[in-house]
Amino acid sequence: MAEMDPVAEFPQPPGAARWAEVMARFAARLGAQGRRVVLVTSGGTKVPLEARPVRFLDNFSSGRRGATSAEAFLAAGYGVLFLYRARSAFPYAHRFPPQTWLSALRPSGPALSGLLSLEAEENALPGFAEALRSYQEAAAAGTFLAVEFTTLADYLHLLQAAAQALNPLDFYVPVSEMPEHKIQSSGGPLQITMKMVPKLLSPLVKDWAPKAFIISFKLETDPAIVINRARKALEIYQHQVVVANILESRQSFVFIVTKDSETKLLLSEEEIEKGVEIEEKIVDNLQSRHTAFIGDRN
Repeated sequence: MAEMDPVAEFPQPPGAARWAEVMARFAARLGAQGRRVVLVTSGGTKVPLEARPVRFLDNFSSGRRGATSAEAFLAAGYGVLFLYRARSAFPYAHRFPPQTWLSALRPSGPALSGLLSLEAEENALPGFAEALRSYQEAAAAGTFLAVEFTTLADYLHLLQAAAQALNPLDFYVPVSEMPEHKIQSSGGPLQITMKMVPKLLSPLVKDWAPKAFIISFKLETDPAIVINRARKALEIYQHQVVVANILESRQSFVFIVTKDSETKLLLSEEEIEKGVEIEEKIVDNLQSRHTAFIGDRN
C-alpha cells in the first residue's frame, strides 16, 4: 500500500508558495557557488484545537539548540536555511533578550539625517558587537535565510518545500518532531486525543531529499533507553545520524549515533566556564561525517 502524503491533509497556508520560491532560489544560488547548505528546523509548534481556534496546544521547545547550531554551521562556512517557530530563539539574538539591551543601550546624541546612533558600555552587553557583526556578515553574504512558521500546517508545507529545494544538495537537520492534537468531543470536560503527525523522516529520506545527509535529534528522559531508541530510529527510517540526548543533560552531553558507531560528546567543566556550547562540538562532528558522506557518495 502506498504511503499517505503527510502534508496533503493540511491546507496550504498563505505565503507558502512564495516562500518555496525564495528557498529554491537560495539553495540554487549557494549550490552554484559550491557551498554546502544546511536546513535547520527549530522550535516547537502551536496546534489549534478547534477549526476557529481559541485554544491551542504548545510544547516547551525554546529553539535554543537550533539557533546555536545555525551559528556554528555559519561559522563553519555553510549556508543556513533556518526554519523556525515564531518567537523562538533566533541565531545571534537569543543571548540578548530585550530586557538586557533596553537597559544597556542609550542614544549617543540627537538623530541626524534619519540616522540614530546608540552606545553601550562594553561589559554591559558582552559579546553583543561580535554577534551583531556575525549576523550582518552572513546576511550581507547571502548565506543565511530565516523562514518563520507558527502552525503545524505552516511547518509541514514549508518543511516539504525546503527539503525539495535542497534535494539536489547535501544536508538536512530536523530538530523538532511535531505532534498533532484533535478535540475528541465538544461537550463536558475537554477531551483531547493526541496522535503523532505522520513520521516526516520517512518521506524526507525516501521522497523529498533522498540524496541528503539526514540527521534527527532524539530527546529522552530515561538514560537507559536513549541509545536503543536512536538505533531503532536509524533502522526504521534509514537515515544517517541520530543526535541523542537526555533532558537533564542536553546542554552539556550528547550521543552521536550511527548504524555502526556511538560517539559521546561532553563539555568539560573548563569548557563550560569558558562559555563553550555543546552545539559547537555537535556541528564539528557532523561536519566531518558530512564530508565523509560526500566522499563515499562520489
